[in-house]
Amino acid sequence: MRHALALTFVLSLAACGQSDQPDTTRAALDQVFAGIDGSGPGCNVGVIRRGEWIHKAGYGMANLELDVPLDGSQLHRMGSVSKQFTALAVLLLAEEGKIELTADVREYLPGLRDYGTPVTVNAMLGHIGGMGDYDLIANSYEGPKAENSLDLRNAAGGPYRLGNEDYLTINEFYEVVKRVPLAQGPEQGFLYSNLAYFLLSMLVEEVSGESLRSYAQRRIFEPLGMHNSFFSDDPVEIVKNRASGYRQLDNGDFVTDMTNLFWVGDGGLHTNLDDMLLWDQSFYAPRLGSTPEQLLAQLNTPNSEYSARGVLYANGQFTGTKHGQPGFWHSGGWLGTSTYYGRFPEVSISLIMMCNNASLDTDALVERTLEIILGDGIDD
Repeated sequence: MRHALALTFVLSLAACGQSDQPDTTRAALDQVFAGIDGSGPGCNVGVIRRGEWIHKAGYGMANLELDVPLDGSQLHRMGSVSKQFTALAVLLLAEEGKIELTADVREYLPGLRDYGTPVTVNAMLGHIGGMGDYDLIANSYEGPKAENSLDLRNAAGGPYRLGNEDYLTINEFYEVVKRVPLAQGPEQGFLYSNLAYFLLSMLVEEVSGESLRSYAQRRIFEPLGMHNSFFSDDPVEIVKNRASGYRQLDNGDFVTDMTNLFWVGDGGLHTNLDDMLLWDQSFYAPRLGSTPEQLLAQLNTPNSEYSARGVLYANGQFTGTKHGQPGFWHSGGWLGTSTYYGRFPEVSISLIMMCNNASLDTDALVERTLEIILGDGIDD
């Protein structure tokens, strides 16, 4: 029954507002997600062409306890797809003249430890500031802690665990991150750092006098009409129409997989497909800031020439070529969520994938989808 209900939503969405898209392409896209059991969690997926949906569908369930299917409308925690919004907030502050991107971050966050060398805001935006990742603090969803990590303990005296077992408030986490040394010298190479993007959220707060949530709401989401989007910095707030997160055990059963940590910057954005459509459209018709075209060009400009596995990094976006098409993309993942947003301007095609099953191979799903919409092309 649940499988039939979920399939009904998929078929109705595939037919809604997509009459100009050949049935063969829609069928090929549906086939990519055919392995998702309709009784388990899955993905909301959207493909945009020339600013409009050509495919928008939900596969699987949004909530297993209430038997609510994914229907393309649910809000998802976006993981590291959030970073481009954090980066834009920082660039807006620079446009306002409140910060200098070439300045040492300690000019704005003097409570940080003395790194012994300047770490610029631009370097943090491009992951070349030398800052490390969660492994310098504790074990986490992303892997074990490093040998040179802090000796952070939980309330019971054991090793602190990042995820959904132990807890820190935003301010408590900030006090921890202040103590973390650099993992390598600044501007010596690309080193992905969630800690850097968390600190950028604190920079926004310190300089603007507003939380990143409030600043992004005022400067980004409200002007674009993204009324379902916000940085969730409150672990106990009610989020209407949120897709719950899950992971699958070895025996095939699903368990709830939701984080209890709600700092933002490196992640924390909650949004849905329709709001991401508005975000995507803003790259073709810039509307933000006092000089929208210049701000957009800055957002899309790599922060350095340091390569990250053959591609560059531009303010929360990887940029390079996929299936012969130049573009911008970023994935995201944390407990119970796996996401992707890729934009390919020369063909005006974008892919948004929001999954609430941490056990899915979303990388494979993304690549199979991109092969259809980019590799083989979409028929006119």
